[in-house]
Amino acid sequence: THPHFQHSNMHHLSETINQQPHERILFLLRRHPITFAAKIILCLFLFLLPFLLRPLMIDPLADPFWGPLLILLGSAYLLLVTVFFHALFIDYYLDIWIVTNDRIIDVHQSGLFKHTVSELDLKQVQDVTSETVGIFGTFFNYGTVRIQTAGAKQRFDFQNIAKPHEIRGKILKLAELDAREEWQGRKGEGGVN
Repeated sequence: THPHFQHSNMHHLSETINQQPHERILFLLRRHPITFAAKIILCLFLFLLPFLLRPLMIDPLADPFWGPLLILLGSAYLLLVTVFFHALFIDYYLDIWIVTNDRIIDVHQSGLFKHTVSELDLKQVQDVTSETVGIFGTFFNYGTVRIQTAGAKQRFDFQNIAKPHEIRGKILKLAELDAREEWQGRKGEGGVN
């Protein structure tokens, strides 16, 4: 990617998550691309359907009334399929999980116009489990990471992400490191004996 484009995206991301000066983004997670493949196939089928059915029809396009009406309806149908695909892609692409050296942020896109951001301080992580299910999940190495918390939101789920067992290990290490740093900080302040 072009450096300006990459910097622009990171700047926008930093604003979205309200990144603190001491905070570093360690990794950004999205659902595994293979999980979007079924939606691509569905949209491709829906897009090609009128072209596949065309040979079965007697030439209605020659009719002065039905021809233009069918072209108009077919164009509207193809436009709706294209909008449907874009809505699916936006939902896929804008659902992200960001792990920093201080917290975990869940950026959830629901449809075109609903955007929710939740965050969890690494100190609140109580348990992290990972799960890979099915032949596709095993073969393509994707699954779910569940983070149990002590916070208001009881559980964070990273669904269909690549390398879930590796991500689980990294999050556990980060939570342990964050807890150790806080304990040492309190000990240095005289709060813990």
